[in-house]
Amino acid sequence: MPKSKGRKKPNKQRYELHPHRKQRAKASPRWYAPLMLVVMAAGVIVIVWNFMRTDNDPRVMWLGLGLIAGGFFGISFWR
Repeated sequence: MPKSKGRKKPNKQRYELHPHRKQRAKASPRWYAPLMLVVMAAGVIVIVWNFMRTDNDPRVMWLGLGLIAGGFFGISFWR
């Protein structure tokens, strides 16, 4: 009876003293986090200012909420 070839086994690599690691992403500039905090604070100020006015415009409130959301979105990329 002929002998079957069988399936190929993957090469088992031995333990490496210095394994290959991914490069770390660059750190954000020092001004990035304070800028995002200023954007979020500006959003809060816009919302408070909207409620202090006599005519509450919903578009101004949405602008404030958009600034806050943009700050949170931007701070999620901070390293």
